[in-house]
Amino acid sequence: MGSLPTVDNRRAVMLALAAVLCWSTVASAFKLSLQHVSPLQLVSVAALVSTLVMSIVVTREGRWGDLRLAWRRNWRWYVALGFCNPFLYYLVLFYAYDMLPAQQVLPLNYTWGILLALLSVPVLKQELRTQDLVAALICYSGVLVIATGGNLLGLRFEQPLGVGLALFSTLIWCCFWLLNTRIGGNASINLLLSFLCGLPWLAGAILVQGDWQWPPLAGWLGPIYVGLFEMGIAFLLWQAALMHCDNTARISNLIYLSPPLSLLLIAILVGEKIQMATIVGLVFIMLGVAVQQGLLRRLIYKR
Repeated sequence: MGSLPTVDNRRAVMLALAAVLCWSTVASAFKLSLQHVSPLQLVSVAALVSTLVMSIVVTREGRWGDLRLAWRRNWRWYVALGFCNPFLYYLVLFYAYDMLPAQQVLPLNYTWGILLALLSVPVLKQELRTQDLVAALICYSGVLVIATGGNLLGLRFEQPLGVGLALFSTLIWCCFWLLNTRIGGNASINLLLSFLCGLPWLAGAILVQGDWQWPPLAGWLGPIYVGLFEMGIAFLLWQAALMHCDNTARISNLIYLSPPLSLLLIAILVGEKIQMATIVGLVFIMLGVAVQQGLLRRLIYKR
């Protein structure tokens, strides 16, 4: 057996910040990539790249024997995982990015944590806390602000299908993590097996759609970047950060840096003018997440 990772909080923070920086760039990468490729092309190339990255990781860890054992035990679950992620989740998410400004999809995607807490009640038999309901009310108020462009009285949704797809992607992501909880085991192995099982789903979708057009060079760069950083390297950096820290909460709170950084990069790289409704909605959503995780309570009790 290998030795446990040495606790090094400074290194853990640096690794976590690197992961947050990676995640902060991907909304812009999604939007820029979709200028050159279709959502199906984007997820297919990115998933293939990520599969290669995770294969290298499992090889370096010497876990192919564990992978084969995990497959024999839970192959039906992995087929379901592969359907959820990367196939359905990223396909739905990229269609949402194709329809909506990146600044709108980004905060809507952060509601998955609230939905996961609600779904854990019937699925995992967890207790429904008052703070979960309060968090959901705050969070989905932010969704309403973004979906209506701030026109709450008129309740006129600017792009209901795009908003619906963005919210549906959070449901798919929650299903993926609930299935992961059911399986347990090593995170790298689970991710690689889910992506290996996702590739046939993607290949089938390509055959059904037909008319695959070879992307230009610019069309390759974006999906490769997404596969490397959103689906691969960021995950590995975050896992390493958690292994090297002695306080998971301290590391987990760094994820709150990602939304404002993402909006800044969307404005700079994509050229979108950030709307006040987006900022207000994002504040509501992140406040809801903070309430759900008990972050506000900890801050109040520190005073």
